[in-house]
Amino acid sequence: MFARLFVDHPASVGETYFQHMGESLKIGGRLLLAALGCVVHAFVPGWCKTTGSTAILTLHKEVMPRRFDQPTF
Repeated sequence: MFARLFVDHPASVGETYFQHMGESLKIGGRLLLAALGCVVHAFVPGWCKTTGSTAILTLHKEVMPRRFDQPTF
């Protein structure tokens, strides 16, 4: 059970637990900033016009090569 929760998935993408944690935190932080840009844009449409879409496209390009077909649970 321990390996299934903490080791197997990071290993499947060629990372250790802590490497995977770092990458996940980086991606999560970037998503939070993109979300904040979208919220700002909702209130002031002239600001942050492409913040969300640019972040999504950039992250997609970075994450997809690392992705393997596997369940996410």
